Amino acid sequence: MTRAYSISAEAVAAERARVNEDLAQVDVSRVIALDDLELREMGPTDVKLRILAVSAEHNIDHAALADTVNIAEIRGGKIFPGNSAVGEVIAVGADVTRFKVGDIALTHCNGEPDEYGYPITIWAYDKPDSIGWYGEEAVVGEWQLVSAPLDCGLNLWEIAALPLRAPTAYHLWRRALGIFRLKVGLEHLSRLNVLSFGGGVGELFLMLAKAEGHNAYFCSGSPERRKALEEMGIVGIDQKAYNRFASRDDVKGFSKECRTLTGGVGMHVVCDMLRGPVFAAGIAVSAREGVNVSAGWQLARSVEYNSAALSLKQITLDHTHYETVIGCSAATELYGTVFKPTIHHEIYSFADLPRCFQEMHENTQTGIPIVRVADDLPESVAAIS
Repeated sequence: MTRAYSISAEAVAAERARVNEDLAQVDVSRVIALDDLELREMGPTDVKLRILAVSAEHNIDHAALADTVNIAEIRGGKIFPGNSAVGEVIAVGADVTRFKVGDIALTHCNGEPDEYGYPITIWAYDKPDSIGWYGEEAVVGEWQLVSAPLDCGLNLWEIAALPLRAPTAYHLWRRALGIFRLKVGLEHLSRLNVLSFGGGVGELFLMLAKAEGHNAYFCSGSPERRKALEEMGIVGIDQKAYNRFASRDDVKGFSKECRTLTGGVGMHVVCDMLRGPVFAAGIAVSAREGVNVSAGWQLARSVEYNSAALSLKQITLDHTHYETVIGCSAATELYGTVFKPTIHHEIYSFADLPRCFQEMHENTQTGIPIVRVADDLPESVAAIS
């Protein structure tokens, strides 16, 4: 038995009733609750972890709001979420070969891979019977773990920010660049203009683009996050200056700034959510032959666009989900050299995890939010914590 946070369909219904179905008023901290969880018996290929730290992920918002699907209800009335974590190995099955007791490992959320390795469902969300890592201990298959690169130059909290976000950004970038290169070869154009909106995945996406020599632009309403990326040579654009693209005039103003920044060319690659107000802005600033990629569905599940206009400009939209297991390992190799995440100034305690998610919901955090789960940390990470 261990303590872990859960989201129940009953809690979702109660909170929606409290706010009279006004989802803008939902308090996520009232929906996610500390619970008791009986871990499954370890098998020969399983690893038992003591969770050290986790990062907050946006799919908790969807689970708490039930705004796209009521995933807690679909999963039988309750889910134990948590898509990424840093943990200490405290037991291993007889057939485990890559880990031993005392090792530090990262989890990823790859749930049920298809024949090409891409996930059909996501662990601790829509994968049936899966248990996430917003808890004190967990039992997972060895295949779900990557060795933590403790010597990469990042501290423990920065490492904890990356197990889900880094593979997502890595997959988005390699797909976007691959699609663009199908249309425009290096001999025609070597240096691209790359734009991303918003949060942690977008930051990492631009770090990849910048590391490969491209022009990178970060559109965010957070001055702290813009400043962190500007120190890496990534140009910041204040999203609030355009009222988060509330009107057509805001989109036009943003488009004009982007054209000025790029000498009238526009953005060859755009990373957004393919939903909500940033979608129209991302399309408006796309260059000819541009590629617009997205992961997730933070604001909605549907999108509308003028296919004739996009066809004339040869713009490609690509909907992605998540990286392969192999890709997760490859992305981890870039910790500290390419991926240097922006961390929220407060490291939340385990008891404050619900507040962490409410503040993420309110969009008031200055970087990727991290929750410290373990009070006592192993000696192997003491120097980087």
